[in-house]
Amino acid sequence: MAEAYPWQDSLWQQLAGRAQHAHAYLLHGPAGIGKRALAERLMARLLCQNPAGLEACGHCKSCLLLKAGSHPDNYVLEPEEADKAIKVDQVRDLVSFVVQTAQMGGRKVVLIEPVESMNINAANALLKSLEEPSGDTVLLLVSHQSSRLLPTIRSRCVQQACPLPSEAMSLQWLGQALPECSEQERVELLTLAAGSPLAAVSLQAQGVREQRALVVDGVKKLLKQEQSATQLAEGWKDVPLLLLFDWFCDWSSLILRYQLTQDENGLGLMDMRKVVQYLAQKSAQDKVLNIQDWILAQRQKVLGKANLNRVLLLEALLVQWVGLLGRR
Repeated sequence: MAEAYPWQDSLWQQLAGRAQHAHAYLLHGPAGIGKRALAERLMARLLCQNPAGLEACGHCKSCLLLKAGSHPDNYVLEPEEADKAIKVDQVRDLVSFVVQTAQMGGRKVVLIEPVESMNINAANALLKSLEEPSGDTVLLLVSHQSSRLLPTIRSRCVQQACPLPSEAMSLQWLGQALPECSEQERVELLTLAAGSPLAAVSLQAQGVREQRALVVDGVKKLLKQEQSATQLAEGWKDVPLLLLFDWFCDWSSLILRYQLTQDENGLGLMDMRKVVQYLAQKSAQDKVLNIQDWILAQRQKVLGKANLNRVLLLEALLVQWVGLLGRR
């Protein structure tokens, strides 16, 4: 059974309670809020032969086959490797599944996640199935960045925004999911995960708080001239590049915000507040804007899987960071 999250209760009642189902749903929202689990729960409910109210029964033949991963009328499409594209050949295989008759006499259900990872040819190949799915077929498309989808794909689906839980609800859920963490640690993880509780659990598993402490300590030593950009760039070899760019992007935004508002409550997490405030007081605003533009451009390259020299890239970042103070 897919996990049910408390912040999805009203959306679940609305989706599962429908008398007639659309042929395609686009479930979209930030990563880490349980969209995949919601889609799997709906998939089980749509395939179940004896649904118990709004839920799949869990023990009919259909539910048992789904649990075993061998349901003939269920198709899951995702990238063959993590962070890679869904290819056109994969979509063609899906299209041949969609035109077949359901083997168990009920409906067929397709789950695609993340749908924005389809390349343009794959997306175009899917359009026909979205327009005229054959028989009783329901397609569940899960997207973390629906703005990246072709408008023609979005327009052929019932678009359903999935809710981001409130901070209180997230922290309550994290209390059960991460009992080994203190309340303060859970607040920090949730902040680092931009409010997505499942992403917070994943960050904790990756050791992100330890990585962040290493980076923050390094930034402080860099500004005090106790460590060089080269030493830090090499010392951070195990910290994911995207995380590093996210943090520096966040810090540059906080510097700008403080320069404009002088609001001490808007300085971000405790670990960098004094540094952010110090840099805001000592830096020229145009330099902060320039470094932020540069960070965003590099972040796009990291997202696009560009072949980057990691150490040189981090050295360039850190030299510019020190340059905010006008030192060479």
